[in-house]
Amino acid sequence: MATLLHIDSSVFPTEASASRAVTETFRRHWEEQHPHGTVIYRDLAAQPVAHITAEAHLAGFTDPAGHTPAQAAAFAERLELIEELERADAVLIGAPMYNYSIPSTLKAWLDNVILMGRTAGENPSAKGTPVTVVASRGGSYAPGTPREPYEYVQTYLQAVLADGLGLDVHFIVPELTMAPKNPAMAELVPLYEASRDRAFEDAAARAKQLAERLAA
Repeated sequence: MATLLHIDSSVFPTEASASRAVTETFRRHWEEQHPHGTVIYRDLAAQPVAHITAEAHLAGFTDPAGHTPAQAAAFAERLELIEELERADAVLIGAPMYNYSIPSTLKAWLDNVILMGRTAGENPSAKGTPVTVVASRGGSYAPGTPREPYEYVQTYLQAVLADGLGLDVHFIVPELTMAPKNPAMAELVPLYEASRDRAFEDAAARAKQLAERLAA
């Protein structure tokens, strides 16, 4: 049966989070296609993973037989996260933009799962795994907009997930999410609503597409 690794990183609950609402839509359609499948879920806001430490980093390049007790404990936590990624048939990540970048909790998860010689490097262990990233943002950073130069979420995650880990990355981008909350953006509400609706449609279609792909 198919396994989905679902990661959320928004600090807001689903009813107040654009990224969580879209990942929830994807997951619901995924589970309809895979009623007997497995979902590994990590809510990085509710239960953050440890930020990388010297012990956890060095343990990745040291023979386990030579690990100190501190290195062994730290690497065991990294290994759990790495093995979840390697077991997944598909990955779903909620990655809202905070101050032009990803949440620090998501960066901590990435720092733990990126391991040269295993998940990264010449033959990445999860190479080709499809990953769907819901990259929500309060404004618009699309090509041609004034804020395009400040788009670091997709740029960074494309480099890390695709170029670094060899994953097959697809982005869903609900934008202008602050329009309903910021009076200065009131005229952009219709564009926000259109973007939100496209994101929900894309999430449903992507879940179905991956189900067909994995069944082939």
